[in-house]
Amino acid sequence: MPAAAPFLHEDFLLNTEWSRLLYHTYAKPQPIYDYHCHLPPDQISANLQFRNLSHVWLGGDHYKWRALRTAGVDEDLITGSASDWDKHLAFCRIVPQLIRNPLHHWSHLELRRYFGIDALINEANAKTIWEQANAKLATPALSTHGILTSNKVAVVCTTDDPADSLEHHAAIAKSGLKTRVYPTFRADKLMAVAAPSVFNAWCDQLGARADADIKDLDALLAALDRRHAFFHSLGGRLSDHGLEALPDADCTETEARAIFAQTRSGRAATPEQAAKWVWYVMIFLGRLDAKRGWTKQLHLGALRNNNSRLLKRLGADAGVDSIGDFPQARALSRYLDTLDRENALPKVVLYNLNPADNYVFATMVGNFQDGSVAGKLQFGSGWWFLDQKEGMEWQMNALSSLGLLTRFVGMLTDSRSFLSYPRHEYFRRLLCRLIGEDVEAGLIPADEAHLGGVVRDIAYRNAEAYFGLEAGRF
Repeated sequence: MPAAAPFLHEDFLLNTEWSRLLYHTYAKPQPIYDYHCHLPPDQISANLQFRNLSHVWLGGDHYKWRALRTAGVDEDLITGSASDWDKHLAFCRIVPQLIRNPLHHWSHLELRRYFGIDALINEANAKTIWEQANAKLATPALSTHGILTSNKVAVVCTTDDPADSLEHHAAIAKSGLKTRVYPTFRADKLMAVAAPSVFNAWCDQLGARADADIKDLDALLAALDRRHAFFHSLGGRLSDHGLEALPDADCTETEARAIFAQTRSGRAATPEQAAKWVWYVMIFLGRLDAKRGWTKQLHLGALRNNNSRLLKRLGADAGVDSIGDFPQARALSRYLDTLDRENALPKVVLYNLNPADNYVFATMVGNFQDGSVAGKLQFGSGWWFLDQKEGMEWQMNALSSLGLLTRFVGMLTDSRSFLSYPRHEYFRRLLCRLIGEDVEAGLIPADEAHLGGVVRDIAYRNAEAYFGLEAGRF
C-alpha cells in the first residue's frame, strides 16, 4: 500500500512549516467569537443535557439531512419517527460515502473534539461510538454550558425575531455562564406583505410585545424602534436579514402606508408592491442600526424551500435550499449609497451565497469605507454552502486581492448545532495554510511577530474590536 499521512492528523491542512507555526502558536489558542449562529437560546438557558448522540449530532443539521437523502436513506430515518438509534446507525452507514464532502471532516472532528473518539465513522463502529458518546453526554461537560465553556466561546449571537420575548437571554445573563450570549434582531416576517396571514399574525405579536396597537405604518415603525431599543438593553448590537437580493425599487411614505393598509386588510401585496415595501423597511432598519451603533448583516443569495413536498411535510429549514443566481450589485449599491448619503450607514457585513458574487461583494465593501472604523464594511466569511475548504479559500483570496485580509472579522458558526465549533478550527487551519504557503513562496515577508498578530486578529481580536460586545474571558 502506498504511504499516506494519518487521517486528520495533528497538522492536517497545514502543509508548510510556517502554516504549522502560525496555527499551533497563534490561531489555536484563541477563544471563539461566534457573532452569527442559530443556537436555540432556550437550550442555553436551560443548560440542556442532550438525551443521546443522535439528538445533538443529527437533530436540525440540514447538511447531514441532505447527505442522507442523497445516499438513498428513507426520510423516516432522517426527520421521521424512526428511533434515535436507527437514525444514528443510518448516518454511520453513509459516512464512508462522504469523502471530499466537508461533512466527512466535520463529523470526525466533532467526535474527536467533543468525545475523544478517534474511530472511523462507519456501520461497524456505530455501536461503540453510540455508547461512548452517550456516556459522555450524560456528564456536565457536555451540557450546553459545558460545551460553550470547553470550547472557549467568548461570545454567541443568536438569531431572534423582534417579537420574541428574549426571556431566555435575560435568564442566561443571570446564570453565571462565562460565555456572553446576545440577541440579534432579524425581522424576516416584516417583509411578508405578500402573505397577509403571516404578516398580520406577526404584527399582532409584535404589537402585544411592544404594548402597541399596530393599526397603521407609524405604529409599526414605532413598535420596531421600541423592540430595537429592548434588544439594545440586553446587549444586542447586531441585526440580520436573509434576502434573495435587495430590491431595486424606490418607495415613498405614501406608497408604504398604502401597502401596509392593504396587507392589514387581508389583501396580498403584488410582487412590485412587495419589492417597494422591502426597500422602505430596509432603509428604516438601516437608520435604526446607525442610530444605536449596531452592525447590520446582509445574507444574500439563497433560493429557499425548493422542494414543496418536503416544505409541506417538514416546514422551512428542511434542508431543501440552494444557491440562487440573483443579480446583486446594482440594488446593493443603491441601498448602501442611500444610507451613506444620509450619514446613516451602519457597520455592515455582506455575505454572498453564490461564489460568482465574490468579487462583486469584495469590491462593493470598498466603495463605502469612510475611515471612521477599520473595515467598517466587511466581506463576510464563506457562508452556508461556501463554509468549506474551497469556499473559504475563495472568499479569503478575493478579500486579500481586493481589500484588507488583515481587517477581516473571521469565522462564524451559522449553525443550530452545539457540535459545530470545529468549523472555527477548520477555518483557522485554512487561514494559516494560505498565509504559510505565501511566506514559503517568498510572497509575504517571513516576520513571525507580524504574521502571528495578523492570525490572532482574524481568529478573534478583530471581531472583538469591531462588534464591541463584552466578551467572556477564558
